[in-house]
Amino acid sequence: MGPLEGVRILELAGIGPGPFCGMMLADMGADVIRIDRPGGSPGGSIGHTVLFRNRRTVAIDLKNPDGVQTILRMCESADALFEGYRPGVTERLGVGPRDCMSRNEQLVYGRMTGWGQDGPLAKAAGHDINYISLSGALHAVGRRGERPVPPLNLVGDFGGGGMMLAFGLVCGILEARKSGKGQVIDTSMVEGSAALMSMFNAFVPAGYTGDRNTHMLDGAAHFYDTYETSDGKYVSIGSIEPQFYMLLLEKTGVDPSEFAVQMDMENWDTMKARLADVFKSKTRDEWCDIMEGTDVCFAPVLDMVEAPQHPHNAARGSYIEVDGLMQHSPTPRFSRTVPDTPRAATRVGADTDEVLSDFGFTGDEVADLKGSGAVHQI
Repeated sequence: MGPLEGVRILELAGIGPGPFCGMMLADMGADVIRIDRPGGSPGGSIGHTVLFRNRRTVAIDLKNPDGVQTILRMCESADALFEGYRPGVTERLGVGPRDCMSRNEQLVYGRMTGWGQDGPLAKAAGHDINYISLSGALHAVGRRGERPVPPLNLVGDFGGGGMMLAFGLVCGILEARKSGKGQVIDTSMVEGSAALMSMFNAFVPAGYTGDRNTHMLDGAAHFYDTYETSDGKYVSIGSIEPQFYMLLLEKTGVDPSEFAVQMDMENWDTMKARLADVFKSKTRDEWCDIMEGTDVCFAPVLDMVEAPQHPHNAARGSYIEVDGLMQHSPTPRFSRTVPDTPRAATRVGADTDEVLSDFGFTGDEVADLKGSGAVHQI
């Protein structure tokens, strides 16, 4: 089920942020059909077995004219199509916006690239680290006096790319149902990551440039950072508000007179060193016994094996095991249109016959397409 039940979306299979977008839409109940290359694998890596969940897959040769025509025919009864190739690639293949939308004027055509569809860098190669460099996001992450630290590929690929494209597609589909006309959505990871930096961009007129370790949210403050415990593990503290800060002092047992002026930035390093010694005096579990569930704003820093086992995550069912692989449950949650339990990723082309039948292809037409090598059924 899910809130997007009844929405049909075609995904020209790629890696990373594209599959993440497809997973988000499919988790919410959309019928997302992955158009894979014959003989390919779901994304080429084990990580994509999660990103490719909840989809049917049809294997179509985009270099075969009959394969191109198959996709164009599928567009006639789809709400949207999205792709993550470099600008101009789908046009050369014959499945660009003009080609697809000529078959369905209400089709929403989603495009996602790092730099955007135009501009001086549009056709250059790049990765998450480069895109978030251009938006100013990477400059702000890390410790003072050290190099910027890549925050995995969460900010560009997934937050600024895949999630932004999913948002754009839903917006486009809603508008198309009102206007009867589709449109092209240009999703840039540079611009998506810039949007994620919106609060910090607002500080620029006041002189903030994103220098590392200069404010209370980037690890400079003693009350908003991580601390090592006696067993070599870590805890996180986020005691920003004065009442939470006072509770932090109480729970750590430090002398309030030493820490009374919370926002005295000149003494943050000294106070942080003092707290580091305090947290090093107990194990992570001991600090959990003291602080977890209180208003200190505390959490243990869990690794990815520990996270699903935490009592809070377990109580809410935040993680689910699918085909032997632990992964996140569909999010966000809906009170009425509850998404179904995720289905594991299937082999490339496993659903070709079923999908084409659903799109109105007859058995003879499918057989002819197989004979020409345009489509494959595994």
